[in-house]
Order: sequence, then C-alpha cells, then structure tokens
Amino acid sequence: MNPMIDAFWRAAVYCLHPRVIALSFLPLAVMVAVALGLGYFFWNDAVDFINLQLTSWTAMDWLGQWLDRLGLAGVRLVLAPALLLFASIPFIVVASLLMVAVFMMPAMVSLVSERRFAGLERKKGGGFWGSLAWSLGSTLAACLALLVSVPLWLIPPLVLILPPLIWGWLTYRVMAYDALAEHASSQERHLLFKTHRLKLLTIGIASGYLGALPSVLWASGAMFIAMAPVLVPLAIWIYMLVFAFASLWFAHFSLAALAQLRALPAVPAEPAQAVVAPVPMEPRSAPSAGAGDTRL
Repeated sequence: MNPMIDAFWRAAVYCLHPRVIALSFLPLAVMVAVALGLGYFFWNDAVDFINLQLTSWTAMDWLGQWLDRLGLAGVRLVLAPALLLFASIPFIVVASLLMVAVFMMPAMVSLVSERRFAGLERKKGGGFWGSLAWSLGSTLAACLALLVSVPLWLIPPLVLILPPLIWGWLTYRVMAYDALAEHASSQERHLLFKTHRLKLLTIGIASGYLGALPSVLWASGAMFIAMAPVLVPLAIWIYMLVFAFASLWFAHFSLAALAQLRALPAVPAEPAQAVVAPVPMEPRSAPSAGAGDTRL
C-alpha cells in the first residue's frame, strides 16, 4: 500500500482513541480562555475601530442603501463584528496548530511509537529548544506570508487557495520536525526531509485544507453573532481534532520511513587490495677467475 495512504487510514483510526479525544480538550481550554480574555478586554474597541473605518469608506453609503432596499438594514449592525471574526480566522488556525504541536504532538508520537514501533531506537536528534526555534521561525514566516497575501483574498478564488496553502506549509514544517525529533538523529532527519520532502509537503497541504473546513462554523458564528459563543468554541475544537489527525498522519508516515531507512542493508566496504611485498632479489656474484683463464 502507498505509505501516505497507509498512514492516512491509520491516523483516522487513531483519532477514535480515547487518549486522543481527551488530549484535544486541553489545548481547547487554553484557546477558549485566551479568546474569551481577548474578547473581554479588546472586543468593543476593535469593533468601534472597524465601524470607524467603515463609516469613512465612501462605498459604505451605497452598500447601506442597497441593504435597506433588500430589507436587510440590520446587517449593518453586525457587519463590523462579522468582519472582526473573519479577520481572526488565520490567527486562530495558526494558534490552534501551535497548541496541538505543544500539548498533543509528543503524546501522539509516543502513542504511535508504543503501538507500532516499540523497538525503534530513540536517538533524540531534535531537542526542545531546537523544536521551539524551528516552530517559531516557521510561524513567523507563515504569519508574514498571510499578511502579505491579505490583499489577494479580495479575489474570490484566491481566498480559498492561499490561506490553506500557507497553513499546510506551516503544518508540514512544524509537525514533520516534531514527528522525528525523538527518534531520529539529526543526520537521519535531514536525509528523510530530503528524500520525502514532496510527500511530507503534500500531507501538510492536505491537512491545511482539512483545517479550512471548520471555517464554515466560524462563518456561521460571524453571520449569527448571537450564536457565536457556541459556534466559535465548537469550531476551535474541530480545529484541534483536525490538527491532531495531522499530527498522527505525520507520526505514522515519518516513523515508518525512519524504520525503513534503518532497515536498509549497509553498503559493504570495498575489499582492500592485497599489498604484495616485493621479494628481495639476491645480488649476483661476480664470476670468479677459473683455472683455464688466460691472462694477457
């Protein structure tokens, strides 16, 4: 079976494990607490700022009149909160990914290792600080790419393509490293990244598009502001489960690739050529003068 497909269905089955479901609630609690805290202290100011920007927009008067003719005058009241919720989606996705990487990824790798690769040696080629530096650098690059690509989101097809691609790249960078940090040496990790880069990137992009699915609930919370306190935490929890699935997918694929790499037969060394010592030649003695020699 294709290693990516094999790792996919194994990850889907492991998502039903009670330990995985239980672990998903810890980052959920952290994310909901942070979201509620930010909303309590900054929600009203942010909404007022967006309303101020909308009122200074000349096209807003035309949009308001158009909504009034359609009998949707109340939409203007929730437009600013809806835009604020939409704008927070990329940052919630990135934060959910990092929460899963910190709180769930080590447990996911341990679960896969215990059940499938118990005999795989742990060479600990990536420590905590290395993983932290790698994750922070990748996150900064992804956030910069998100900010630069925001104007392109106004083009309808690109808003459905660019953010999941960026999330997928970040998922690949963070989870592929963490999946091998405990078991692979640094040389093995670099070799696996080089050999399976396209497959790992494909898994990351597929996970990024799966992570875009909870945005439907997020959009519903933006459209129905009264239900946002229920729909938004539900969407965050689904984000956690999606990235937990992604972490299991990376763990299954990466550890299987590592086991296969170590199972390859070692290349035998070339036999040393025998060195033949030169045989010393006996010196020839000068011919002695015989009895029959005549002297002139």
